[in-house]
Amino acid sequence: MPPCNFVPEKYQSYSYERMLKIREQNVSPALRTFYKKPLLLHQGYMQWLFDYEGRRYLDLFAGIVTVSVGHCHPKVTMAIQKQLARLWHTTNIYMHPSIQEYAEKLTLLLPDPLKVVYLTNSGSEANDLAMFMARLYTRNFDIISFRGAYHGGSPYALGLTSIGPYKHGVANGFGCSTTMLPDVFRGPWGGSNCRDSPVQTVRKCSCSEGVCHANDQYIEQFKDTLNTCVPKTIAGFISEPIQGVNGAVQYPKGFLKEAYGLVRERGGVCISDEVQTGFGRTGSHFWGFQTHGVVPDIVTLAKGIGNGFPMAAVVTTKEIANSLAQNLHFNTFGGNPLACVVGAAVLDAIEEDHLQKNSEDVGTYMLLELAKLRDKFEIVGDVRGKGLMIGIEMVTDKDTRHPLPTEEISEIWEDCKDMGVLIGRGGLYNQTFRIKPPMCITKKDADFAVEVIHTALERHMERVAAK
Repeated sequence: MPPCNFVPEKYQSYSYERMLKIREQNVSPALRTFYKKPLLLHQGYMQWLFDYEGRRYLDLFAGIVTVSVGHCHPKVTMAIQKQLARLWHTTNIYMHPSIQEYAEKLTLLLPDPLKVVYLTNSGSEANDLAMFMARLYTRNFDIISFRGAYHGGSPYALGLTSIGPYKHGVANGFGCSTTMLPDVFRGPWGGSNCRDSPVQTVRKCSCSEGVCHANDQYIEQFKDTLNTCVPKTIAGFISEPIQGVNGAVQYPKGFLKEAYGLVRERGGVCISDEVQTGFGRTGSHFWGFQTHGVVPDIVTLAKGIGNGFPMAAVVTTKEIANSLAQNLHFNTFGGNPLACVVGAAVLDAIEEDHLQKNSEDVGTYMLLELAKLRDKFEIVGDVRGKGLMIGIEMVTDKDTRHPLPTEEISEIWEDCKDMGVLIGRGGLYNQTFRIKPPMCITKKDADFAVEVIHTALERHMERVAAK
């Protein structure tokens, strides 16, 4: 494990056993924990987490892609400490300096005409509001999202989310339609040069330069959805530039550009859900939509925007923003002084620590190292992603691409944790390891993580051989 000169404080709260008992009795069972023996984490510093016994872990999941610049980043910590002593809350009925300062700072990073921001508290709330604004502005109702998408768990946003385990047996999604996910690894079409990634699928194709048969087929499916599932005019289309919860699924290059054109022909607006891809995580660009060569009409932001502080935003055009101003719409905590100061400090840290460039350099390096594991192990079906937005899809074999059984994936996952590396899970079958760390990790951290994953895979193969 790479060295770390940070020394955590001594843990002084309840015993692990008492914490477990309280969790079982007083915390909602809907809030599930990872691992057979849930981790009791005590402190964090940059890319590292420490448990109650002082054990150190390399955090490759960043609080579900939320800790963008590092746990307890000194600059962000100092900014919020100063603001805590100055002003916590006013609501939006009064002006305070930080909301104007942050709105200007944030919108300077977005292309024209995306210059008006509405601050909220979570990604679900931001996507709820984006849906609402799309419907108000267009005076249409229907919205399209991809299968495999996750856009939130609130009753409104849940209509856009298309992953079975998140669906409850109550009515939701009125006016929401899903379309085929253009997944070039698991979907019906895919080739050897489809996606914007240093690592391509193992699937082969005969496409010539500038031609993508898979993209053409998926666009036809998108047109089919427009022609069969929605009215002649629609409110909009929402997509993540790279799917997050579904395991860093990437679309064919050029797909979103064509899809945006088709949506706008129907009177709809295009919404980019940047909750996981924004703020430099993809490396080559600050925003995920920029990697597709498009400019959306509405952008939703959350998670990394506050490095773990609860804040989110909807950024749009002046015309679309005005549609919400025709009647009252209020948010008690959105844009509060603490959140805006944190958001500004996060933007400063990204720039000063060169974290977008680090995401590109370390992410590309890690992807190429992980691709070597794909070439070595039959059960590693796909390695994909861009920057520090990485997925490793586990399969029984590369030909069938059947998901590796959950119990086998869990054993590999537990082994990684026991060796000091925390990674996420995702995918429709929970078959994909998600690597989306704080953007401050180093190549030495990446080497350690790849070594741990390699060892865990070898242990798995030994267990299978021993059966």
